[in-house]
Amino acid sequence: MRIAVHGASGFTGSLIVAELVRRDITPVLVGRDAARLRRVAHKSGLPDAEIRVAALDDIEALAAAFADCDAVINAAGPFTFWGEPVVRAAIAARRPYLDTTGEPAYLHKILTTYDQAAKDAGIAVLPAVQDDGVPGDLIAALAAARLDAPIAEIVVADLRRPGAASRGTARSMAAIAVLDQIEYRDGDWRPAADSASTLTEPGETEPVTVTPLALPGVYTVPRHVDSPVVRGVIRTEVGELFAGLSGEVAETIPEIPDPAVLAASRWFVLAEATGVDGRRARGWVTGFDPYGSTAVIAVEAARRLVTDGAPAGTLTPAQVFDPAGFLAALTDHGITWQVETLAAV
Repeated sequence: MRIAVHGASGFTGSLIVAELVRRDITPVLVGRDAARLRRVAHKSGLPDAEIRVAALDDIEALAAAFADCDAVINAAGPFTFWGEPVVRAAIAARRPYLDTTGEPAYLHKILTTYDQAAKDAGIAVLPAVQDDGVPGDLIAALAAARLDAPIAEIVVADLRRPGAASRGTARSMAAIAVLDQIEYRDGDWRPAADSASTLTEPGETEPVTVTPLALPGVYTVPRHVDSPVVRGVIRTEVGELFAGLSGEVAETIPEIPDPAVLAASRWFVLAEATGVDGRRARGWVTGFDPYGSTAVIAVEAARRLVTDGAPAGTLTPAQVFDPAGFLAALTDHGITWQVETLAAV
């Protein structure tokens, strides 16, 4: 199996390359700088890895770089600025595509704009394959499945505390910080109510204040769960940090986070479903080191796309993978999950 990694010289891309090598999957390193790509190959213990240089403005060269690979993982953000040429190149090469974006407007654009092109090419296009996009989508599907009555609302919450962030993440968050927050309501994506609320994290006694954020689940969950409302929220303190980001501030953040801080950074994604009868169910997925977890999730998703296949078109994780089966595969990597039924409201 050969997996092309576009943006392999970046922080997340280099972790994906290392994870592919660890799992005896052949990486093909694609980017704009051959010297940087070679350094990643050496660091990953595969000095003879194949290096392919292609610019974003040369779709033909990008497509040629992907043509003999089994799938493409794009890890080069901000995706809002740099993502679409890679999608177009993967479609031109007829290679299954996934990326690690967390940028909501870009995610929505890919899902809605490239569906027919992906179907015509006979490939799956799967954006937001990272530490909140996949867990949030899959655990929301499992929570909703616990209820017998029709769904009234689904809330997807990213409850991680402030922690390590790479320069690439900061750039992406700065790119979306100026956008209005969105929720899914009554068949369309609309501005979210700009108000704080509280939510209790499983295992904790005190509720935390959360504010709206258009997490990937706001765009992915409505594609497979029939719910009139899907909202995304994060801890208010984290939202305030995001709101303070600018392009200038992002450039002052180290490209690679402090390893000790990174290893201790815990991420926690929760989904709560409420039925029209007031019954509730919730599920959560949690782990440490969000970037290492993203690498594991992206490689597992790419492996399954190649070995198991997928329908053609733009898809969400729960439309491609068995939610419980995929999450179970992550437990060997320190990622845990649970689903439970709650008392009715």
